[in-house]
Amino acid sequence: MPDDTASDEPIVLEITDALDLHHFHPSELLDVVDAYLDAALERGITEVRLIHGRGKGVQRARVQRFLSIDDRVDHYEEAPPGRGGWGATLAFLKPLTQPPSPEPDG
Repeated sequence: MPDDTASDEPIVLEITDALDLHHFHPSELLDVVDAYLDAALERGITEVRLIHGRGKGVQRARVQRFLSIDDRVDHYEEAPPGRGGWGATLAFLKPLTQPPSPEPDG
């Protein structure tokens, strides 16, 4: 019997300062993080919380490895206990730079 709940439609998420990665397949994880960072920056969000869970630390390591080489990321750190502790990573993003305003003629 086919699975009627599966869909090829893209998932549309509200962009907030936190992203729970439990909802995504591990093979999609870094693509989701990549797209999420773009969307967060477009909305002016420069501190995000990526909730990867505690588990064995595999997803945490993948997320943090990605953040460590991403040019959009100023730095990242483990979330404090009240915001997920070892199960979440805070990433501090570099704000998008605005192009310089054209100089007035004259």
